[in-house]
Amino acid sequence: MEGLDDIVEEFLVESHENLDQLDQDLVALEQDPRSRDRLSSIFRTIHTIKGTSGFLAFNRLEEVAHVGENLLSRLRDGALDLTPSRTSALLMMTDIIRALLAAIEATGGEGTVEVADTVAVLAAALEDVPTPAAETAVVEAAEAVVAAESVVEAAEAPAAASVKAEKPAAKRAPAKRASRAKAAVPAPAPVPAMETVAAPAPVAAMPSAPPVTPPPAAAPAPAAPLAPEPGTAEAGPKARGVADSTIRVDVDLLDNLMLLVGELVLTRNQIVQYAGRQDDQDLVRASQRLNLIASELQESAMKTRMQPIDHIWSKLPRVVRDLGLQLQKNIRLEMEGKDTELDKTLLEAVKDPLTHLVRNSVDHGIEATADRIAAGKPAEGVLTLRSRHESGQVVVEVADDGAGIDPAKIGRSAVAKGLVTPDQLTRMGPQDLLQLIFAPGFSTAAAVTNVSGRGVGMDVVKTNIEGIGGTIEVESTVGRGTCMRLRIPLTLAIVPALTIECAGDRYAIPQISLQELVSLDAEKASAAVEEVGGASVYRLRGELLPLVRLADVLGLPSDRHDGHVVIAVLRSEGRRFGLVVDRVINTEEIVVKAVSSVLKAIGLYSGATVLGDGAVALILDVQALARRALRAESADRQETRAAITAAVATQERQRMLLAAIGGGRRVAIPLDTVTRLEQVRSDTVERVGSREVVQYRGAILPIVRLDRHLGAFGNDDRETLEVIVYADHGRSVAIVVEEILDIVDGEASVHSDIDDLGLLGSAVIGDRVTELLDVRAAILAADPAFYNPPPGMPDAFAALEAAGVHLMEV
Repeated sequence: MEGLDDIVEEFLVESHENLDQLDQDLVALEQDPRSRDRLSSIFRTIHTIKGTSGFLAFNRLEEVAHVGENLLSRLRDGALDLTPSRTSALLMMTDIIRALLAAIEATGGEGTVEVADTVAVLAAALEDVPTPAAETAVVEAAEAVVAAESVVEAAEAPAAASVKAEKPAAKRAPAKRASRAKAAVPAPAPVPAMETVAAPAPVAAMPSAPPVTPPPAAAPAPAAPLAPEPGTAEAGPKARGVADSTIRVDVDLLDNLMLLVGELVLTRNQIVQYAGRQDDQDLVRASQRLNLIASELQESAMKTRMQPIDHIWSKLPRVVRDLGLQLQKNIRLEMEGKDTELDKTLLEAVKDPLTHLVRNSVDHGIEATADRIAAGKPAEGVLTLRSRHESGQVVVEVADDGAGIDPAKIGRSAVAKGLVTPDQLTRMGPQDLLQLIFAPGFSTAAAVTNVSGRGVGMDVVKTNIEGIGGTIEVESTVGRGTCMRLRIPLTLAIVPALTIECAGDRYAIPQISLQELVSLDAEKASAAVEEVGGASVYRLRGELLPLVRLADVLGLPSDRHDGHVVIAVLRSEGRRFGLVVDRVINTEEIVVKAVSSVLKAIGLYSGATVLGDGAVALILDVQALARRALRAESADRQETRAAITAAVATQERQRMLLAAIGGGRRVAIPLDTVTRLEQVRSDTVERVGSREVVQYRGAILPIVRLDRHLGAFGNDDRETLEVIVYADHGRSVAIVVEEILDIVDGEASVHSDIDDLGLLGSAVIGDRVTELLDVRAAILAADPAFYNPPPGMPDAFAALEAAGVHLMEV
C-alpha cells in the first residue's frame, strides 16, 4: 500500500499542476476559440487525468473527466463551436476535479463531492442543449473547491511546499514535498494514437499501467519525476528525459543551503576586510578570488529559490473572469513581465495581497459597462499587471482604466467613520487623502457584499507587504484610473544595506527604504536645518523634510560635535523623512538574522547582522522609525506641520529674482531656483524639431522664452538674450526673459491666488503687481524629461546610485 500511496501523491501533484494551467488555457481559449493547439493541449490534460483516475479506481473523477473529454474532443474536431456556456461548463468541470483532488488529498478517497450536476451540465453542452444555469453552477463548484481545500489545510500542519503542488494526503505518511530547482520547461512527450479518437474508450480500455513511475519505496526522500506539462500525454518510457533535465529538491534542503551561503557571505566579508589591511599581495589575491566565488555561489543559491511571478499570476485570469461575470462587467486582463523572478518565500507572502488588489480593481476600480459608455470610454475595461526589477527590488503594479479614486470622497468617508476630524481633513493634501484607504476599517462601498464593503482588506494588504520589507504606493486620477504599486525586496535572507554609526555603535539600514544621502557642512547645517514648532526640518529641493535624530530616538548622546550633519533620506508609508546619523560607513550585503523577542519588543529593530569585521550591527526598522517620526495625523503634529509649511513658504518669498518679460509684465522667480545668469547671442539659437536650443559649455541647452510661454510676446529682435540657467542632476535649461530687474528681499505685502497658465498667482512687490512664475512648468516646457532619472552619474557615486541610493553634497 505504501507504493500505491506514492503513486497517488504523484498523481495529485501532476494533476494540480495541470489544472492550474488548464484554467489559464480555458480563459485564453474563450478569447481565441479557433486555437486548435490550445484545444488539443486541454484535451490531453483531461485525458491524462481520466486515464490515471481510472487506474487508481477514483470512479467519480473518471466519470467527470470522461464526459469532459468527449466534449473537448468534439470541440477540437470542429463538430461543436466554443460558446461562453460551454466554457463555463468546462471551468465547472475543472472546479469539480479540483474539489475531488482536495478530497482525495484529505481523506484518501473522493469523500462527499457529488458530480451528477457537473456531468449533466457537460452532457447538455455536448448535446447542444441550452444550460442557462451553467454560470451559477460554476460559482457553486468554486465554493466546493474552497470548502474541500479548507479541510486539507485544517488536517495538516504547514511543511515544505512544492512550487505548484498541493499538500500530500493527511492520512498517509507524507513524503517530503519539494520545490522545483530549475524552472526549465520540459519538451512535450509524443501523443499516443489513442488521443486522436473522438469518443474515448470507457474504463475497460484504460491503460493498465500508471502514468507516473513510482519511486523506490526504500528511498527516504525520492526525487520524483516532474509532472507532464499541459500539452503532453501521460508519462511513458520517453518521459525519462524530462526527469533527467529537472529534479525536485526538498524546500528544507534549499533553506539549509541558503543558511550556509549566508554564513559564507559573512565569512567572506570578514576575510576581505582583513586582507585589505594587510600588505600580503598573495593574501589579497586569494581574498579577491574568494570574494568572486562566494558572490557567484550566493547568486546561484538564490536562483534556486527564485521563481517567476507567473506562479501567482496564473490564477488571476480566472479570478478576473469569474468576478467580472458576477458583477456583469466586461474586463480584459493584460500581463507584462510574467518572467520576473522573486524569492519563493516572498512570492507566497504577496499572493493574497495581490489577489485582493486585483479583486478590488475589478469591484471598485473599473466601472459598469453602461457607466463607461456614458463617460466616453470603451465598454471593455482593462486591468493591467506589470512587474519588473528596479534598483535591487521587484516592482509590481496593478493598474486599471476605471473611474479613479476621488480624494474628496475619501475624505468625506473618513470623517463619517471617525478616522480623521474635519479640522485634520482641511490640512490634508490629495496624496494624504489617498493614503487613508489603507486605514483599518475604511471603505467607500455603499453596501456590504461578498466582494467588498466590510472595511477590511487594504490595511491588511499594507501590513503584509510592509511585514516583508516592502512598500505600497497608490496613484490615481479621477476618471482615468488607479495604479497600486508594490515594491518588494528580491529576498529576505541577504539584502544590500547601508551601515551607519550613531553614538559609537553601528546600525544597518536596508537600501530598499533609502533614497539618497545629504551631507551638510557646519556652516550650511546651521542655516539649512531649522527648529520650527519644536520639530527639526530641512528643505530638500523645495520639499519639506521632517528630521529624526537617531541619537534622540535611541536615547544616547551623539558623538558628533563638529556641526557636520549627515541625513539619510528614507521613504516609508508613502512619506519621506530624514534620519540624522553621526556618520556613514559603507554599503555591503548583509545576512539578516532574527533578533530575540526582547529586542523585537522595543519596536526599532527588524533584525541583526554580522559585519565584515565581526561586529554585530542591529538592522533598523524603517517603518517603526517612520511611525515615530511621522505620527502626523495627531492634531498637535498637524498644527506643527502647518506652522512649518507657513514658515518655509514665508522664507521662500523673501528672496525673489524680478524679471521683465515684455508688454509691461514682470515675473518673480524664487532665487533658489536660479543657478546662473547668462547672456547669449540671438544668432547662436538653433532649432531641434519644434524646440529652441543653444550650445552652452559643451552641452545642448533647451530654451523656453517666458514671453511666449506666458503669452506676453515681447521683443524678438534683440541681439543679446538675457538667460536664467537652472541646473540640477546633470541637466540644465535656459529661461529667456527680456530684462533682469532686481533681487528683492522682504515679504510681499499683498497676495492673490488668481493664476493663469504657467503662473502660481500674483503679489504686490515694490508697488507693482508681479506674477509668480510656476518654475516647474517653465522647466518642463523647455525640457519635458528634465525630472526623469539622470542618464549617468559620477564614477565615485556610481555604486550607490546603481543600488538606488542618491548622493548629494550640499
